[in-house]
Amino acid sequence: MAAMDSATGRIFLDYSARKLEQLSGRIVTCLGRLNQDQVWRRGAETENAVANIVLHLCGNLRQWIGFGVDGRPDVRERDREFAARKGAGPAALAALLEDGAADSCLVLRRLPEGRLLENVTVQGYTVTVLEAVYHVVEHFSYHAGQVVFATKNMTGEDPGFYRHLSQPGRHHERTP
Repeated sequence: MAAMDSATGRIFLDYSARKLEQLSGRIVTCLGRLNQDQVWRRGAETENAVANIVLHLCGNLRQWIGFGVDGRPDVRERDREFAARKGAGPAALAALLEDGAADSCLVLRRLPEGRLLENVTVQGYTVTVLEAVYHVVEHFSYHAGQVVFATKNMTGEDPGFYRHLSQPGRHHERTP
């Protein structure tokens, strides 16, 4: 396989870290609008509570970035992320998510671009480091949307993440 251009690799890694920071910030904002009962609320047994989603995202970060990319021990217990029915409150969940995202972003920012085409095996899947990072950002985005949706449903409020787009004459230097 040909080597990846260093500048392209750096752009990908930096953007991935920024996106994880943005999305974790949105989830933290949502957690700040929810109470203990709301973060553990399920509409049906087949649904996940916001708290389960946060636990799941933290586990995913640890496994795919911590283990798969950074080579740490794989300590994830994925089934426990979904089995929990009570536990940490909104502030503790926010701190857990912020720590996990910050740690993953640090790994991405210090990762040599040359490793992006290296193969790693996570959850039985053999993928490149680039694919592992892409998976994490895509997966995080998917679940962030679920948390935002659930928060809107429970609070009846729009968190206002895109309010700036309604302001005439605003130009954005970077893609969100």
